[in-house]
Amino acid sequence: MRVQHRHIIYIQGYDPRGLAQYYRMFRTELRKFSRLYQLQAVISRPKVAPDDEIASWSIDTTASDWRTHTAYDFLRFEDFIQQDLASPIWRTVFNAVWIYWRLVFAGTIARFGSANWRFATFITYPHLMLLLEAACTGAIAFVFEKGLNALGVPDPLSIAAATAIFVALLWTVLKYTENATYVLYLLCDTIWTWEFSHRERPEWDQRIDRFAQHLVKVARATDAEEIVIVGHSSGSFLSTEMLARALKLDPALGRHGPRIVLLTIGGNFPIVGFHAVSKQFREHLRTLAVEPSIDWIDCQARKDVMNFYQFDPIAGHGIDAGSARRNPRVVAVRFRDIIGPEHYEKFRWQFFRVHFQFVMANEQPNAYDFFMIVCGPVPLSERMAVPDAALAIATGDPAAREWAWKRIETARTDAVDAADLDKMEPSTRRSG
Repeated sequence: MRVQHRHIIYIQGYDPRGLAQYYRMFRTELRKFSRLYQLQAVISRPKVAPDDEIASWSIDTTASDWRTHTAYDFLRFEDFIQQDLASPIWRTVFNAVWIYWRLVFAGTIARFGSANWRFATFITYPHLMLLLEAACTGAIAFVFEKGLNALGVPDPLSIAAATAIFVALLWTVLKYTENATYVLYLLCDTIWTWEFSHRERPEWDQRIDRFAQHLVKVARATDAEEIVIVGHSSGSFLSTEMLARALKLDPALGRHGPRIVLLTIGGNFPIVGFHAVSKQFREHLRTLAVEPSIDWIDCQARKDVMNFYQFDPIAGHGIDAGSARRNPRVVAVRFRDIIGPEHYEKFRWQFFRVHFQFVMANEQPNAYDFFMIVCGPVPLSERMAVPDAALAIATGDPAAREWAWKRIETARTDAVDAADLDKMEPSTRRSG
């Protein structure tokens, strides 16, 4: 029952910071996790594969009555993302605006709003900010043109000069307010998701295929009790793509020995799945929905405007998996229960910070704890099935922990029995 060896495969979202900053954040948050639960956690230095596409490290976590070794793979896309952000500002602006209005006229933005109005507002924000900045710089250019006219400068020259002032000012504002507004980053994100949905980014697909091959190799070679594939933010749909492709390479992937669990957190599946051209992606969602050898858990938080809260990744895409459906289990996460009350009011308005709380240490013990998922002894599926027992193992006294392990064992036995019943013919089940 107790996980002594776990293998994590983490797929990053659209984040240009990449390995160096992620590893530093992970190491810092691991220390906070250790202090919160009074544990000892030792992390190794990252080792980067020769092709620079995967970085790996390990964590050994020790408590009074359990010890867990975690192998951690960080799958990298930051080189592609950094190339996107290095694109000329004018190209980013024109491409993003053109794509946004195509989304509006196709009804996709309206569908986003129907699924989750907060996300629709969030994806519209950079365009509203761009409009505001353009209006302000346009007003300055207009005043400049009128001043030139008052000095007797001919209209063609004054208009040309005002246009040059407008372009230069807007470029300057976009460039030097980026750290405060994130406009260019979010516009690049819009462009990327559109191009990925329309299969216009073959380099991304090729890397996902290589990551699928990596997953197959790990599943065949590891002695871990469970493999957890973590997809955060845009990594949610990247991880489902990788897992579905791995199942095509090896249909028995989840039957080799280690349990395979897909954990999507802060997910935004509709930004790919709501496009009419994304038929293959929706078929991959259907595959995972009915695959009996894979557990899929999707964690959502109301306070995170960058995820689709209360969204069913299967039914929400119009997929009818029928009675064969078994995935995903949708789990609501309350950040109010994770963040200390003295920090929560400030925290709730820091939208990027809120979004990253899914992969950061808790300030208060809770059943949802990313580092307990990574380093703790409780299997992920059982953690989500009986969260009170998982929390008791982390915080309870010896008697409470013994009770909790019995609860978890009962939950696993019940799940296995239910799975066995599902394999039987309906008539046999009805007849007892």
